[in-house]
Amino acid sequence: MHQRGVLLVLCGAIFLEGIDIAMLNVALPAIRADLGLSTGELGWVMSAYVLGYGGFMLLGGRAADLFGRRRMFVGWLTVFLLFSGLGGFASQPWTLILARFATGVAAAFMTPAGLSIITTGFAEGPERDRALLVYSGTSAAGFTVGLVAGGLLTAVHWRWVFFAPVVLSAVVLAAALALVPAAARPDRAGTRVDAAGALTVTAGLVLIVLGVERAAHTGAAVSAGTVLAGLLLLAVFAAVERRAATPLVRLGILRTGSLVRADLAALLFAAGFFGFQFLLVLYLQELRGWTTLRTSLALLVVGVDAVLSPTLTPRLVRRFGNARVITGGLLLAALAYGLFLPLGPDWSYAVMLPGLLCLGLAFALAYGPLTITATEGVAEEEQGLAGGLLYTAFQFGAALGLSAVTAVSVAATDAGTPEGLLAGYRAGLLVPLAAALAAGAVSLLGPRARRAGVPDVADAPDPAGDVSSPPEPQPSGR
Repeated sequence: MHQRGVLLVLCGAIFLEGIDIAMLNVALPAIRADLGLSTGELGWVMSAYVLGYGGFMLLGGRAADLFGRRRMFVGWLTVFLLFSGLGGFASQPWTLILARFATGVAAAFMTPAGLSIITTGFAEGPERDRALLVYSGTSAAGFTVGLVAGGLLTAVHWRWVFFAPVVLSAVVLAAALALVPAAARPDRAGTRVDAAGALTVTAGLVLIVLGVERAAHTGAAVSAGTVLAGLLLLAVFAAVERRAATPLVRLGILRTGSLVRADLAALLFAAGFFGFQFLLVLYLQELRGWTTLRTSLALLVVGVDAVLSPTLTPRLVRRFGNARVITGGLLLAALAYGLFLPLGPDWSYAVMLPGLLCLGLAFALAYGPLTITATEGVAEEEQGLAGGLLYTAFQFGAALGLSAVTAVSVAATDAGTPEGLLAGYRAGLLVPLAAALAAGAVSLLGPRARRAGVPDVADAPDPAGDVSSPPEPQPSGR
């Protein structure tokens, strides 16, 4: 009963994070009209959250390991609550942008802390797998419900898109204080916080996310220069970590093959999904003239994964193993995007429904097992770091997918004609398809290497003598 209460709280938090993002997406036109935002300012409302979330996620994950998971979860949930409310009171663009950035930072610390509470509170194996599948299903449900709730709340006033999460945050916070047990603060006696590592990795990640996120809105030279600066800072970070007595990120964790494959597949999967959703919303609203609410209801079917993740997926994982289930989900996503390639100017919802159902099933098969694979075999004291790596991959993927589909779609669009818009959408849909196929290929690398008897280099012991993670467990059915 105690564990169920903890899981309920953490599911409430990830539901909150999903609903917050989705509601804002559908409210952007109303916000722009009311505050008189320029296209650049409107873009920054979205980019600010991505910068805070993606740039600070790795630091947030490690902070949970170093300073206590419950402390980080409760503290940053409070920050999330406060700044979400501030966004609802915004009357100037800079206030709204600041509120979204701070909310993203809060989510970057809160989310990996919550995930690591699950991965350390439930025994590795079927018990933890079930908890993670319920958790991932709740996350998907939050995003799906947010699409509909955002349309309904925006019809009243867009400010309720910010006030509603405040109410939900307060409920989750009260439940967390009552149900999530306080744990002993990690013993850091004689150790020093890796300030240089924290500064360089956070600055590097912020610059890379900024460069990718703004690629469609700035010149290629500016975007490439920003990304290059971020990569140089990450190189400095790697050098710092090799010399640090107590590194912020033990680089040996990146030698865990299952973790690396899961994170890379998650990045590509997120790139495909967010890019596809962006194009589909533009198609339905700009070309077809659908209302925000009608568009939200049309996408509701993708939320079938909220039901399938805790019911169907565990059975498939037990029978076939995580790797095969993930690969199946990624290939289903590719099928879904492929079904939309011949997009017509007047497609009925019945024509779109098979592709949307395939995408919902793909999410059910891939998202939860990716979370399991990215955290299994990792020592308890590094579970926050593993969660931070996974969610950083998701966030980078989202930014990359949105930028890529925007760039391709704009380049292929003959502005001013419906046929030109449609040509742009069709070209942009090639990006999610390519991303899903690449993710499927990544997922196949590990199992194929093992079946052929070839050792996985990523899983090899660290020759430098680094204290490596425990050996990678073999999921059942592989």
